[in-house]
Amino acid sequence: MTTREGNLEAPIRHPIDWRNPDYYDEDSLNREQERIFGICHGCRRCVSLCNAFPTLFDLVDATQSGEMHDVAKADFRKVVDQCYLCALCYMTKCPYVPPHPWNVDFPHLMLRAKGRKFLLGETRVRDRLLTSTDRLGKLATIPIVARAVNKASQAPAARRAMEMMLGVHRERRLPPYAASRFPEMAPQTIAWPVKDGQRTPGKVAIFSTCYVDYNEPGIGLDLLLILEHNEIPYVLAERQACCGMPKLELGDVESVLRMKDANAAALAALARDGYAILTPVPSCTLMFKSELPLLFPDEADVRVISEAMFDPFEYLVLRNKDGLLKKDFKTPLGKISYHVPCHSRVQKIGQKTREVLEWVPDTTVNTVERCSGHDGTWGAKTEFYAASMRIGRPVFRQMAEDDPDYVSSDCPIAGRAIMQGIDEAARAAGGVAHARKAHPLTLVRMAYGLK
Repeated sequence: MTTREGNLEAPIRHPIDWRNPDYYDEDSLNREQERIFGICHGCRRCVSLCNAFPTLFDLVDATQSGEMHDVAKADFRKVVDQCYLCALCYMTKCPYVPPHPWNVDFPHLMLRAKGRKFLLGETRVRDRLLTSTDRLGKLATIPIVARAVNKASQAPAARRAMEMMLGVHRERRLPPYAASRFPEMAPQTIAWPVKDGQRTPGKVAIFSTCYVDYNEPGIGLDLLLILEHNEIPYVLAERQACCGMPKLELGDVESVLRMKDANAAALAALARDGYAILTPVPSCTLMFKSELPLLFPDEADVRVISEAMFDPFEYLVLRNKDGLLKKDFKTPLGKISYHVPCHSRVQKIGQKTREVLEWVPDTTVNTVERCSGHDGTWGAKTEFYAASMRIGRPVFRQMAEDDPDYVSSDCPIAGRAIMQGIDEAARAAGGVAHARKAHPLTLVRMAYGLK
């Protein structure tokens, strides 16, 4: 293959060679960062995506030569810290991704740099704590603890203390913890007959995710109601650990390995038994679909899980194509502003959520396909909060257009951040935002008239 400008072929991703000792070698990493940063500097198409690229270009422009080779290697860390691994640069902007011979995979380069930082023990205790979602969730959902934590998250004095001690910005809206966990609340399925379609298995296993288990179990319950209404039998997958995405974003690949080992056997058994596996959070779906297969390319269990994994709305659309989905919607939803999360976009499934919402009569959907700026724990951190809100500002404005009835995103954390941005903009203008935040699964449950 000869070197050429741009690339018209579909992007591919190479396995992540994280077990190779050279992966964490400082000189090798610096050479690869300088190579790829130099290509980015010469292109600059990604300047509007996030804060990593403006940071890089400012470093180059501040040198006397205006060239990459004069940027101090120690300053590469500044670029790495601004990247939250959304992968949109790879999927939507970069013309030099593989199979182009320049082989630019900026997010996986940033993962490598984050991995070295973690290996050297340079990751803050705050970051290790915030990404330990199961540990935090199990503690915080003890009823008396949940009440105390939720009250503290609303108290200015407690938030100032949290900012000072943990580096969690006092103004960032935090998700509440539920008094009861999703698995404790989930009803048993009716033993519907299994109706396999050409595109979809007729029975579903739910990997409920840390967020649904500990923060918003109602999202999971809404998914179960939708499945029940469509006479699809389900089971709850045995969830021994987090999917690993928060630890991956930290560069802690060894923890990802342990979490994979904890979950793989049970999920692979379900996949081999003919279940479709659904997760209600896009980041978790993406982790099982794409990231784990790239980290563990030779493991059969990981591969079979990936092949059985569906985004919930991807499953519903395919179920409809199989002629096995009910569309007897009873309740119009009015005007919806729907945000497509980054981790939905990089699954390469199209706008399946928008498609389902548009099935509902007397419902209009304003779709916004741009990063909300929050991304996991990144936008909650004191040092990144301002940048997070700045990145999200165009989304907040577009989502508020035409005074919608509902603001919705498949990513519940992004939805919360967007609603915060809309509320703050309305207050600054002397008004009040009238829209309500609701997850797309909640909206579909409402449209069906289910309670």
